[in-house]
Amino acid sequence: MNETVHPKRSRRSSGAITLRDVAKLAGVAPITASRALNTPAQVSDEVRQKVLEAVQRTGYVPNRMAGGLASSRSRLIAAIVPSTVMSVFMETIESLNHSLFDAGYQLMLGQSDYSAAHEELLLEAVIGRRPDGIFLTGILPPGRARTRLLASGIPVLETWDLTPTPIDMLIGFSHLDIGRAVASFLMGKGRRRFALIRAQDERAGRRATAFAEAVAQSGHADALVINVGDARSLKGGREAMARVLREAPDTDAVFCSSDLLALGAMTEARAQGILIPERIAIVGFGDVPFLADMVPSLSTVRINGADIGRQAARFLIERAEGRAVSPSIVDIGFTIVERDTT
Repeated sequence: MNETVHPKRSRRSSGAITLRDVAKLAGVAPITASRALNTPAQVSDEVRQKVLEAVQRTGYVPNRMAGGLASSRSRLIAAIVPSTVMSVFMETIESLNHSLFDAGYQLMLGQSDYSAAHEELLLEAVIGRRPDGIFLTGILPPGRARTRLLASGIPVLETWDLTPTPIDMLIGFSHLDIGRAVASFLMGKGRRRFALIRAQDERAGRRATAFAEAVAQSGHADALVINVGDARSLKGGREAMARVLREAPDTDAVFCSSDLLALGAMTEARAQGILIPERIAIVGFGDVPFLADMVPSLSTVRINGADIGRQAARFLIERAEGRAVSPSIVDIGFTIVERDTT
């Protein structure tokens, strides 16, 4: 037997509560209910209260996408970061999220897992949702993703790096300067035989290259470089440190591309009875929150992630609301934090 579909039923086939339902319960016209929720100054306090009570009773959630389409504003900022697990990026993301929320914006977060292919797929999905701005970790290289971003007209903020030619706006620091500064710091401590423990990503590679070049230019033996690939873990750091001690037992200073790898290196050195810093010094990168409370506490490179997040939110909101940003490139610098391991 064929089933007849009635027009009145098909309109509400999902069963979702609509603004019309809220208006009916509040005893006002749908346009009045809309004003009460979106531009409350245009209705009386009594009407606004009736509509809010109806919203509470029905559980109605406004369709922000529909409102965004009408105004060409989504009040949504998208951010893509390599990782959120034991990550140096978390301070930035938390600060960005809080600053955006206080300004009436929402943050949509994607994780690329340090993969350029994943980042490109995420960007394709993000651009299709037309956010008011996009936050990127690192500099997006030439290619399809960069071309699409430029064509989209969406404000873009690149971070955690420096270049004279960003897509749009940039808040970051020089990885080359960090590598050179850590080498100078350790040589100033009288260290003479160096090793690097690094993960397989382009920014860590630039820090490592600058560090090794600074060591070589100072007349010291070439630094031993251990690349852990994707093993950005405590175990990866331990295994890399074991290789350092086996292949270059006279090493007296190790620079790691992340604090997590540095913690693994510390663990392995102590397991082998090697004194830190008397026998070997260790420096990490990122200054994750608990490092200062460890024994021994880890020397590291600190990036002011909270400041990046706050400035990024301000830049993106300014652009989303049609105002210019100047300067559009900001170098926030870095700090070497000396603790027990050096």
